[in-house]
Amino acid sequence: MSKSWHAYARHILDVAAKIARIQARGDLTNDEVLYDATLRNLQTLSEATQLLPEELKAHFPAIPWREISGFRNILVHNYLGDIDVLTIQAVVNQHLPPLVASVKSMLAADESSPT
Repeated sequence: MSKSWHAYARHILDVAAKIARIQARGDLTNDEVLYDATLRNLQTLSEATQLLPEELKAHFPAIPWREISGFRNILVHNYLGDIDVLTIQAVVNQHLPPLVASVKSMLAADESSPT
């Protein structure tokens, strides 16, 4: 398996950390700049998950990989901007932590496996 997926995995972790910094600046439900910044980062994070190897993602069945990919399409193609802010907040608070833990596990398992 190619190691090129590592860059995408690290990108997911970097973006998740950026979203945490955005959250630390205020409530995205009351600040459209924070909301927009969160949306943009969720978009790039979702794109990066599409580039992780399917065989690795299969080890983490609790992560809704297909829905994450679909969420990216919703974020990109929803031109009217009517994505519910509470949905975005729920994604960040409830779904991002398990995704981050899974990606960290992928990287750790690969680093500990013999080449």
